[in-house]
This record gives sequence, C-alpha cells and structure tokens, in this order.
Amino acid sequence: MITSKLPNVGITIFTQMSQLAAQTGAINLSQGFPDFDGPQSLRDAVGRHIASGHNQYSPMTGLPALREQIAAKIARSYAVHVDADSEVTVTPGATQAIFCAIQAVIHSGDEVIVFDPCYDSYEPATQLAGGRCVHVQLSPDDFSIDFDKLAAALGPRTKMIVLNTPHNPSGALISRAELDQLAALIRGRDIYLISDEVYEHLVFDGVPHVSVLAHEELYQRAFVVSSFGKTYHVTGWKTGYVVAPPALTAELRKVHQYVSFCGVTPLQYALADFMAEHPEHVEELPGFYQAKRDLFCDLLATSRFSFTRVTGTYFQLVDYSQIRPDLNDVDMAIWMTREHGVASIPVSVFYQNPPQGQRLVRLCFAKREETLREAAAKLCAI
Repeated sequence: MITSKLPNVGITIFTQMSQLAAQTGAINLSQGFPDFDGPQSLRDAVGRHIASGHNQYSPMTGLPALREQIAAKIARSYAVHVDADSEVTVTPGATQAIFCAIQAVIHSGDEVIVFDPCYDSYEPATQLAGGRCVHVQLSPDDFSIDFDKLAAALGPRTKMIVLNTPHNPSGALISRAELDQLAALIRGRDIYLISDEVYEHLVFDGVPHVSVLAHEELYQRAFVVSSFGKTYHVTGWKTGYVVAPPALTAELRKVHQYVSFCGVTPLQYALADFMAEHPEHVEELPGFYQAKRDLFCDLLATSRFSFTRVTGTYFQLVDYSQIRPDLNDVDMAIWMTREHGVASIPVSVFYQNPPQGQRLVRLCFAKREETLREAAAKLCAI
C-alpha cells in the first residue's frame, strides 16, 4: 500500500465547489476565473503563431521576446530595471513558479511562515520539500500583518516567508511601511521571501500596488511571482512568471527545468506580441475591475450580507452573520449553492485554525454584467 506524501490533502475546495455549481446549475462565483474571454487580438495571435510553426519547445527560461516585455512592463509599472536574461523566468502558471521557488531553497526541517488566510498551494509545496509551515494569522479586521505575531513566529529554522499582495481571499494590500517593517525585522537573517503578486494590476480606488520588486532591500532575497492568466483574462492558459535576483533565479531554474522544462510556446509568442502592441492594457485593468466590483457591491447593498468593498483582486468577501449564523461557512457555501443557486468559497479553508465565529464566504466578481446582476438578485433574495 502506498504511503502518501500528502496524507491530509484531498480534492481542493475550488474544484469541489465548481463541480457542485455544475451539478446544480448554480452561478459559479466560487473559483477565480472570468466568464468572458481575453482580448480578441491576443487570442488571434495564438492561432497565427500556431499556423506559422511556433509549436516546438521554447527556451527553458521562457521566450526571449516575452521576458523582454515583462522587464519593460516592470520598468513602466515600478520604475525598476530587471535583467530579462538573468532575472525573469516564464513558467506554466504562477502555482508552478511558487512550487519551484520553495523547492529551490527549502531543505528538510526548514520552516516557512505563511499568513492565514492563505492560498492552499503553499503548504503542500513546503511539505514536499521536507519543510514545515508556521501559520501566522492576519488581523481579522483588515487582514493586515500582525508584526508582533510574526516576530514571535520567527525562529532558528525560519527559512522563508510567503507574502501575498493583493491578498487572496481578502483583497487587502501591503503598504510600503509594512514592507519596511518586514525588512527591519528580518535584516541580518538568512530568510528568503516569496511575494505572490498575481493580482498586481487589480487594485482600486487609486491606491497603488506596492511591489517587492520596488523594495531594493527585500528584492535581494525574494522570488516575485505574477500571472498572465489573471492580468489578461486567460486563466486556462496557465502561464506566469517569476522575477528574482540572478543567484536565486539560477536556483529556481534548476528545479523548473525538471518540473516542466518550459511553458507553452505559441502562448508565449502571443503574449509577447500583445504586450508590445497594447502596453495600456495593464493601466486600464484597475478601472475595468473596479467597475465590476462597484456594480456588484451596489447590487448587494439591499441584501442581508454585510461587507467592505475590497481594495484589490477580483474577490469580494461577504459576512452572512445576519442570515444563517447557525451554519459554518462550508455548510453555508453548500446551502447557498444548492438552495439559492450561487456558488461561493468558504473562507475557513484558507486557515489552519479559523477564527471562532467568523462567518465569511468569498465571491468572484470577474464576471459579465449579466452574470453579476443575476447572481446579485439571487443573493438579495436570501
């Protein structure tokens, strides 16, 4: 009988809720993907490159033209220069980038600090590297870092800290002051960072995204991860990238070449073309998604859910305490799907130990206007 290396891991809640939505015919606001396509010219470019013969392996590090476009975008967005050859690596999705970064530096017995609620891939990747996750809860009010708790969690085995900004599931943003505080806390320690910034261009209300790329001290020890799927509305393309100083990039690539070797070639050509032709896309993205957030929240204003509008990502948390306080959030998500036709994600699944009495579910608003209106009508009827 096989001895599982991940005995506590089953099918993810995201898969479960999407399956339940399909089975019941519910509107799927659970898993984080748009119900609309990416830009037409981007999709056209894929067919063009397939037809022109760009169908063989790309370089292990990523197509040079795409890495150059990534470096150019970083320069425009954050006024930072990174070297496309030695600091940028294209990967088949951001989750694979995170996995490779963890495998590159974590050894048996090392500890990785993660902030709850957190994305569910961090812990299995750490366990497979022989490490152990130390969970530090974010503030339950605004999902900010509690630096006293973080300081108490640091120990001689701490090897890595995983940041996520804009934060999934809460939408919270990390400020420059918080990055400065983190830098002071770990200065002189042999600790690496992963900064999961896949929602970097989904920030609202004029508040800028503060990237670790623009923090000179922290970047020297960081793997900064992003996602084309989130930025260009093509999550099924599973294409992302990681930016890190040359020494860290070299270690990451040692792992990456034996996990997937390279990403999908025609997709990389298409993305490089689109980024060169439409640099304005990332500048327009905050307004595009803020309009969806505001529409959805305006529609929910008459519901019995309570919420604060998120400042980033395409997820909105809602509190159902006034509706079914008797249900935990997993049961609430199932009840909403089966009885009211809207699928959500329970926030407790992002925690090692969920806060007592928390009654939150996560709703994805990366949807067409008609989808949001139909979903909101169902939610307001609860």
